[in-house]
Amino acid sequence: MAAAVTAGVDWLQVRDRSLGGTALSALVDAVGAEARSAGARSGRSVRVLVNRRIDVALASGADGVHLGFDALQPAEARRLLGAGALVGISCHAPAEVRAAKEANYAHLAPVFEPLSKAATRPPLGTAAIRSASGLPVLAQGGIGPANVAACMAAGAAGVAVTGAILAAPNPGRASAALRAALDGSAEPT
Repeated sequence: MAAAVTAGVDWLQVRDRSLGGTALSALVDAVGAEARSAGARSGRSVRVLVNRRIDVALASGADGVHLGFDALQPAEARRLLGAGALVGISCHAPAEVRAAKEANYAHLAPVFEPLSKAATRPPLGTAAIRSASGLPVLAQGGIGPANVAACMAAGAAGVAVTGAILAAPNPGRASAALRAALDGSAEPT
């Protein structure tokens, strides 16, 4: 994980549904410490989010929470976590992004065929990113360096990946390639 952060990963989402609260909190603490240390060494800020568990996010001092379809509503998460916390949501259609309230961002997935798991629904394609509005969208599902620019050109604020890094033989190198693709697709200022 430190290699991925050093190479350019700036947000980490800790997700392990098999762990109870105490064990998950300990994992978030360890991930957060390692990620922030790696970020400090490389001069970058890193945010750590907890999947679904607001209690763990609060206990561990995480930067926020990412909510799935069966979690608390973003407004309730915002009330519990406070105005400064990041609250993200998972969406599977542009209409879900447009309907979302009180969140900071939405993962829209799957844009392409997932790399980390079997597909449970057809890919949305980049047209879905173009028609999603209301929140910054992180394109997710099948994202790799070769298709980052297409996602960004369609209006994505960024990308969220699992398989592109975790399944890579060299996660640091994979992270660097994704960072380069993101940085290369940024609008010149």
